[in-house]
Amino acid sequence: MEKFSLNCVELQEYQPNRYPFLMIDHVEEVIPGKYAKGYKNLTMNEWYFPVHFPDGPNMPGALQLEALAQMLTVAITTLPGLKGKVTHALQHTVRYKREVKPGEKFEIETEVLSWKRGICKGRGVAKVNGEIACEADMMITIPEILEQYLPKKKTEL
Repeated sequence: MEKFSLNCVELQEYQPNRYPFLMIDHVEEVIPGKYAKGYKNLTMNEWYFPVHFPDGPNMPGALQLEALAQMLTVAITTLPGLKGKVTHALQHTVRYKREVKPGEKFEIETEVLSWKRGICKGRGVAKVNGEIACEADMMITIPEILEQYLPKKKTEL
C-alpha cells in the first residue's frame, strides 16, 4: 500500500476519539498495517494545562501514552475494512524521558510490529525538538475481530 497523510478532519474517519481526548492533530504519513507518524501541537488552551500543574504546566504522562496509542490505532484502522473501528488497550510499557510543555510540538511515530487475529503489537516514540519525550511498547486490539478467535463459552443446559 502507498503512504498518505490525514488532516485533522480526515483523521476522524479512522480514529474514533474526539475532543477532549483526541490527542493527534495531523497524520503526516501512514502506510496501513506498517506505521503512522504525525503530531499534536500543544497550546496553553489544552484543557489539562491549567490543572497539571498551575505553576508548571505539562502534558500528563497518561495523555502522552494515549497519543502514542491513538497513532498506532491509525496505522491499523487505515487497513481495508477497518475504518473507524474501536480499539482497546491490552498492555502498554511506557518510559518517560522529559516533560512536555505548552507551546511545544509533540511528534509521534509508531510502528506495527505484528497484526494477527485482531491484536496489534507496536512501538511508539514521541519527541519534542528532536529529543525523546516518551516511548512505549504497546498492544492494542480491535475487540470486534479478537472475539471471533476467542473460545466460545459453553451455555448452561
